[in-house]
Amino acid sequence: MKSFKPKTPSLRQTTVVDYRKVLTRGEPEKSLTHGFRRSVGRNNRGRITTRHKGGGVKRLYRDVDFTMDKKNIPARVISVEYDPNRSAFIGLVFFKDGEKRYMVMPAGIKVYDEIIISESAPLKTGNRLPLKNIPVGTQVYNIEVYPMSGAKLVRSAGTFAEVLAQDSPTTLIKLPSSEIRKVSENAWASIGQASNEEANLVVLGKAGRSRHLGIRPTVRGSAMNPVDHPYGGGEGRAMRGTRRPKNRWGKGTRGVKTRGRKKWSNKMIIQRRKK
Repeated sequence: MKSFKPKTPSLRQTTVVDYRKVLTRGEPEKSLTHGFRRSVGRNNRGRITTRHKGGGVKRLYRDVDFTMDKKNIPARVISVEYDPNRSAFIGLVFFKDGEKRYMVMPAGIKVYDEIIISESAPLKTGNRLPLKNIPVGTQVYNIEVYPMSGAKLVRSAGTFAEVLAQDSPTTLIKLPSSEIRKVSENAWASIGQASNEEANLVVLGKAGRSRHLGIRPTVRGSAMNPVDHPYGGGEGRAMRGTRRPKNRWGKGTRGVKTRGRKKWSNKMIIQRRKK
């Protein structure tokens, strides 16, 4: 991590990832980028469904490969790059047949390292193979839920899952949330831990950095009027005044289960995540 001399009040607390020690290229591969419009918390009708999103610096989208369907073709990492659309670092991978693709990089990988996507791939960081061929206790990331569905689980910076058991036709894995669940043994996963493991130590330091990231301010309920929030109103600083914590619309928060009782994947969960 990189810290700063306290020349200003905001710099006193600010910390950033020292990108110079990790990244090897500034500009992205042009053929694998395109412009896009962020949804900024709106649905298909333009209504806000997630608050506190909007603005931010304009981003260029990198086409990151999550299907990883080029099997049994050796590839070489030719650069490790920053991606504004995700917390982990991405890498430009050059396959032996001449194709280039972006992939989420594991921690500890370097330029010119070789990786391969194969059922018989060696257990080496960055290689990708089916879960049934991965020994118990191995750290994995970029995990599929179903075979050939593309990586859906464990893609954020510094995260990894652990293979707990092989129970054909499924594999038991422990997710970063501490949830233990079954996944098809024919689903694929990458060996290692997602890169940029220091991302959780970043301190933004000032409101401006939040706005650059597209994060808008969050107003406390107790600072609102009674018409706007159950916690609103009162003379001076008032207590919550309600028995159970709730959000702006009166729905319970803190310890209330929000997962659907009939969700299709409930049968795949062996142990729920810790509260």
